[in-house]
Amino acid sequence: MAPKFGTSGLRGLVSDLTDELCARYVRAFLDVMPPGDLLYVGRDLRPSSARIAAAVAGAADGRRVVDCGALPTPALALAAMAAGAPAVMVTGSHIPADRNGLKFYRQEGEITKADEEAISARAGAVSGAIAPARVETVDAAAAYEARYVDFFGSGALSDLRVGVHEHSTVARDSLASVLAALGADVVRFGRSETFIPVDTEAVSPEMRASLLGWVREHRVDAIVSADGDADRPLVTDASGRVVPGDVLGALTAMALGADSVVTPVSSNTMIERSGAFRRTLRTRIGSPYVVAGLAEMSGDDCRPVGFEANGGFLLGFAAERGGRHLSPLLTRDAFLPILSVLARARSERGGVAGLLARLPQRFTAADRLEDAPTDRSQALVTGLSGDEATRAVFFEGFGQEASVDLTDGLRVTFDSGLILHLRPSGNAPELRVYAEAEAPEEAEREMREILGRARHALASG
Repeated sequence: MAPKFGTSGLRGLVSDLTDELCARYVRAFLDVMPPGDLLYVGRDLRPSSARIAAAVAGAADGRRVVDCGALPTPALALAAMAAGAPAVMVTGSHIPADRNGLKFYRQEGEITKADEEAISARAGAVSGAIAPARVETVDAAAAYEARYVDFFGSGALSDLRVGVHEHSTVARDSLASVLAALGADVVRFGRSETFIPVDTEAVSPEMRASLLGWVREHRVDAIVSADGDADRPLVTDASGRVVPGDVLGALTAMALGADSVVTPVSSNTMIERSGAFRRTLRTRIGSPYVVAGLAEMSGDDCRPVGFEANGGFLLGFAAERGGRHLSPLLTRDAFLPILSVLARARSERGGVAGLLARLPQRFTAADRLEDAPTDRSQALVTGLSGDEATRAVFFEGFGQEASVDLTDGLRVTFDSGLILHLRPSGNAPELRVYAEAEAPEEAEREMREILGRARHALASG
């Protein structure tokens, strides 16, 4: 499948992301951006990223290239925004190492879906030639780390013992450094020089078992980590239980004093049930849609934030904490939810588990069918969406339909309160399956059941 834009950036097989193709998309991107003389470039730690980053630099078309090296995606975005420059991050995020991608940033933050369309339309009309570029290097990660050390303060995490699951996330050194600077006792483990695809939205049973073992072994108050390019957080409580990303988002929004939330339709309905926000706007899945929703709220005299079920958090207003201020950052970020929740857990009784216990008790589970061709997944979801009788057969045993939401894929709410959601991935041959219920065991059980039915339907379709 040829590289294409999905929920966040251009993605494809490494074998298809040739230097020529990457150069064409970068030139198309620069053509649709305002004129300028700078291009910021960063990358994650997967094996193909250095080669692709060199191709990106070679397509700068006369602009000076600021090479930020391997660093978190939000760190690159922060540096480029400060310089008033566009940026390209080479990353496949959480997907396997045989795939990679490009994330494009305007001077003010993530590109929009309209920008994606303009880039795609332009890409066929520009050259894919690589030319020598004027390259300078900058330590953009340092400014990103300082952003959070300055905001939270040196003692914000004192008395906490925090484990950092390093694996191959590009944030592993920065995250440990920031936690230590905030006073935490940091324990580092699981470092890998081979790229490991960690999906914070669908944490595998094997990973969950490892997290439980590390909590017991290292006696930590929480374990934290991130996906490959560190725009999606992972946090556990002291028992090793993974905190879902949308729950992290809600807790972070509360800690920062946000009054409005933009989040995809797949996020936990606990957000509305909490009563903590005066407005919640639901979007399609993907950070460009969340960014568009935040823009919609920008004139409403509110304090908006955005987040997704994967935990990526977008700060849409200038936050304040103890007289210290934090500027908006309109791209998915893993550090802010990790640090906000840990700081709040330290100051309140019961740690992270105590924060969770005070929320409305709605639970989610998610997983994906890999190697599910997009056309077949789309056909399955389209067929179910358009025919009530077909849905009745597919969802037999789950009860009566209460409502159907077609915002992104097929999301069915049943009279019991159970919610089941099927959605073809926008950037990989996968079918995503989500469930929400009153108990974690029910959400997991029903998600597994519908995952099995979807697998059978695709195999026999």
